[in-house]
Amino acid sequence: MIALFGLVLLLALLSIPFGVPGIWIMIAAALGMVWLSPVGHAGWLVIGGCVAIALASEILDFVFASRYTKKYGGSNRAAWGAIIGGIVGAVVGVPIPIIGPIVGAIGGSFLGALAFELTTGAPAEGAARAATGAAIGRTLATATKVGAGVVIAVILLAAVVF
Repeated sequence: MIALFGLVLLLALLSIPFGVPGIWIMIAAALGMVWLSPVGHAGWLVIGGCVAIALASEILDFVFASRYTKKYGGSNRAAWGAIIGGIVGAVVGVPIPIIGPIVGAIGGSFLGALAFELTTGAPAEGAARAATGAAIGRTLATATKVGAGVVIAVILLAAVVF
């Protein structure tokens, strides 16, 4: 049972960069593990802590795209364009195996920020700079989410094993 749980955690972790809600799959697996076979120290406190980490990573997902867009000179409108474009891009990229959602989210953030910044009357060079910031922010957001997934996987696995 523990080996299967570890495999689910690993597969969920590997799915995070591809736009799959792997962190939430890990938490659902932990809930199932507690319900089916209460082993180790995996209880409600551990799962609650993991939910808090997951929520923080979701918030940071949006914050990074917005912040980096603004850091590179973009307006609030460009920041919203980065967020919306990233979501749309990830969804559009789903049919392309393996890298589609990743490339889609980064490209969507870039195009969304670019399009929304151009509607403010910004010059193309400034809009492109803001869009570059959006793409960097989306990349950092994905890396942060993977990092949170690693932390959650380690916590859950340790709680079940020990």
